[in-house]
Amino acid sequence: MIRSSATAAGDAAAKPRKLFVLDTNVLMHDPSSVYRFQEHDIFLPIMTLEELDNHKKGMSEIARNARQVTRTLDEIVSSIDDAIDQGIELDEASRGLASGRLFLQTEAIASELPAGLPTAKADNQILAVVIHLQRQHPERSVILVSKDINMRIKARTLGLQAQDYFNDKVLEDSDLLYTGMRELGSDFWDQHAQGMESWQQDGHTLYRLKGPLCAQFLANQFLIQDGESPLHAIVRDASAMSAEIATLTDYTHSRNSVWGITARNREQNFAFNLLMNPEIDFVTLLGQAGTGKTLLTLAAGLTQVLESRRYSEIIITRVTVPVGEDIGFLPGTEEEKMGPWMGALEDNLEVLNQSDEDAGDWGRAATHDLIRNRIKIKSLNFMRGRTFLNKFLIIDEAQNLTPKQMKTLITRAGPATKVICLGNIAQIDTPYLTEGSSGLAYVVDRFKGWAYAGHITLQRGERSRLADYAAEVL
Repeated sequence: MIRSSATAAGDAAAKPRKLFVLDTNVLMHDPSSVYRFQEHDIFLPIMTLEELDNHKKGMSEIARNARQVTRTLDEIVSSIDDAIDQGIELDEASRGLASGRLFLQTEAIASELPAGLPTAKADNQILAVVIHLQRQHPERSVILVSKDINMRIKARTLGLQAQDYFNDKVLEDSDLLYTGMRELGSDFWDQHAQGMESWQQDGHTLYRLKGPLCAQFLANQFLIQDGESPLHAIVRDASAMSAEIATLTDYTHSRNSVWGITARNREQNFAFNLLMNPEIDFVTLLGQAGTGKTLLTLAAGLTQVLESRRYSEIIITRVTVPVGEDIGFLPGTEEEKMGPWMGALEDNLEVLNQSDEDAGDWGRAATHDLIRNRIKIKSLNFMRGRTFLNKFLIIDEAQNLTPKQMKTLITRAGPATKVICLGNIAQIDTPYLTEGSSGLAYVVDRFKGWAYAGHITLQRGERSRLADYAAEVL
């Protein structure tokens, strides 16, 4: 039996709202987090506001987020005339996203921590606030929300509820992330071949199908059917009733090589079909180390810049997150400072430069100079406000970007620019980012099904048997 909305509302009113106490790192991670808790209430300790104040200066992403949170809180607090200690309704400020209340600490709270915990530490003062609220509201669930694992562990040892901030996650399990491919069953043609139309266009065979699976297809999704007559195709258009699919260009054959590089497996072939398609403006390539993400992208970029002249130049950028200890400031211009971070670029250019066996040493040297003149290395720090016209923009190591940083980069694209995001979400080096909340996972999920975007997850390593085995067992 379906309950009326009034009954459901009554049940919601009868059930006590949860009270979430936010740690500072949650606010700095997602400046809009105060609006992400739906009907539940939020409490901000005075120490959280103090830490926001300490982090607001500078040009880093953390400082920008701290300033954004401060502006958001100022708008909320300035919107009421009543006493703040009664809580501030978030419904109007959040434009309907949240219906709970925001509470700010308006009184001194005595520390009730075990003797071993120093009261001067900010984390411990926030824990004291949670203990106080739990005793003051025994009928409610008081939950600490923090991105700091040690903070959550300490809270649980004190008998408090604590959890991570999940609202920024695109998906709970990285295995559920869109792969860009779909396996077709052996009965696919039996269900979809009736009334099928087929025709030739630009060297490809196109089919218009009708059947139950058409509603599940996404634009630029690759379809795979193995067997006696294998099928590798891409969805050009899909609706609830019908779908249009097209055969692929075979980049595994030497006659279709891209800058001397041929695809070594079906996923690399799919990647080349996305990279070389002028109708696709945005491409995401995921895969572990050695699957060929950078090599395929550079080969496609050089071919379209130097041979077909579809784009004027290649621009490469990446996040400068060190794996080990930071080696300090680097000398030189912007491009020279980025040089040490671009070892992967130099390695792949060396491979691409050796692909022409008949060129000779002089020819290779001339080609290398020509290539380097058409490749520009840019830092993320200076991207805001720029517009790239007719460029082949490569964002490497994109798994270390937040969704906000990813938005900043992709919106730099002007007319006739193609954007390619490369990364491996199993190798995230940025604090507080996980496989589910990475900007790369975010754009893969948000762009799937868009007619001018494509994605493929590369699965087979082609670097060496040593690298493949190390990636598997280590």
